[in-house]
Amino acid sequence: MSRGNQRDKAREANLKKQAAQKKAHGMSGSELAKAKELAAQKMREKQAAADARKAAEAMAAKAKK
Repeated sequence: MSRGNQRDKAREANLKKQAAQKKAHGMSGSELAKAKELAAQKMREKQAAADARKAAEAMAAKAKK
């Protein structure tokens, strides 16, 4: 029971799959870094807005007491 051909076919299919995964994002190193920095900046802005909202709610709660 030799499975040489089956093994070779599976290996070829796996290599194709891995090659497709490598080029899936399609960004170079600098483009990827810029995208990450942009996402990080958006998250910092959202966090600052959430902190401001929480502070305003805390002040409103203090004022009611």
